Amino acid sequence: MRVLVLAAVGFLLSVPVSVRHAQAEVAPPPPANKRNCKNDVPFPAWFADFKKEAMAEGIKAGTIQAELGGMTPDMSVVSRDRKQGFFNQTFLQFYGKLATNNRYQNGRTHLQKYGSIFDRAEQEFGVPGAVITGFWALESDFGVGMGELPVMRSLLTLAWDCRRGDLFREELKAALKIIELGYLRADEMIGSWAGELGQTQFLPRHYLNYALDYDNDGRRDLMRDIPDIIGSTANFIGKLGWRRGEPWLEQVKLTQDLEWDQADLAIEHPRSQWAAWGVTGLSGKLPADTLPASLLLPMGRTGPAFLAYPNFRVYLQWNQSLTYATTAAHLASRIAGAPQMARGNSAEIETLSYEQLKELQILLTRLGYDVGEADGKLGAGTRKAVKAMQQKFGLPADSYPTTELLNAVRGRS
Repeated sequence: MRVLVLAAVGFLLSVPVSVRHAQAEVAPPPPANKRNCKNDVPFPAWFADFKKEAMAEGIKAGTIQAELGGMTPDMSVVSRDRKQGFFNQTFLQFYGKLATNNRYQNGRTHLQKYGSIFDRAEQEFGVPGAVITGFWALESDFGVGMGELPVMRSLLTLAWDCRRGDLFREELKAALKIIELGYLRADEMIGSWAGELGQTQFLPRHYLNYALDYDNDGRRDLMRDIPDIIGSTANFIGKLGWRRGEPWLEQVKLTQDLEWDQADLAIEHPRSQWAAWGVTGLSGKLPADTLPASLLLPMGRTGPAFLAYPNFRVYLQWNQSLTYATTAAHLASRIAGAPQMARGNSAEIETLSYEQLKELQILLTRLGYDVGEADGKLGAGTRKAVKAMQQKFGLPADSYPTTELLNAVRGRS
């Protein structure tokens, strides 16, 4: 679900500025220190202020009253927003649960069934059908799991809540504009607790700005209309900076004597350089060309290894969780014809528990590293600090924490 784009740790912060830019606006992750904030503004006073603000932007008073009048916050939404433990899973755990064979097969079926629409979208926006289908599979299982909550109430709740109120005030106003434009009725806006809409889970501002009436029936309907879903998703991905005709992610095999500190999304080398260092594709040699690529090791040097190409940055724009982005990108590659994922040397993969990783984050913070909130999640700040400490201790600097590193850090703090 695209609720994750707002909740996940910002791995994108490690990406070079030159490749971080995108044309479409994408919401940044919330500051970690707001997770435990207190709502000290009474809802009636907040709503009166919001109503004035929305009217000043041209939203009709009658629309606001009709859609939001008498509505109260849903405190279960606040609770879910504060917890969000979905990304405490490892990459392999997450991939196994979401990138299922059923979704792969359904993706292939949809790609064939709606081939003419996918072909048109790729011609117009440069985005392959497999990429769209991969997101479609993960976001809603092709419409089966769009969510069951009234989106307007979820948006109202998150706009009032102190944690991400500024962000969701804008989303709530966008939802009201969608209603005024006749794209959707409020009673059709049934979705996730974080307010996304449709089968590829657009936030309301993205819906407002990038949804298309791709079949010219007079509506922009991402809840049921297949052409609109495909065309709009391609439009949005294109605006995020997709590079036509280029790959996005490729699983590779590594040598044992690689310079592990080069495995970093902030570091790019031509594909020819990776080939010279002995990196190969699963089915043979890499092309010795100049296409830039980063080596991605979501579970360290003994786990699955990937070359991430510039288009992978689009996945991190869509959802800033590295785990989600890698899962979505590899599922799309499979739908496009790549082999099943090799799990690496799974017998040698060591995974710290939630408590161990949280302890490591606390210790790294004491040593002066900025890892954000000590939340037991392996995000960008933690990976960066882990790499720095691995280099200090002479360990393979693959940015993946181990018990050996934790014990060494315990001795330094």
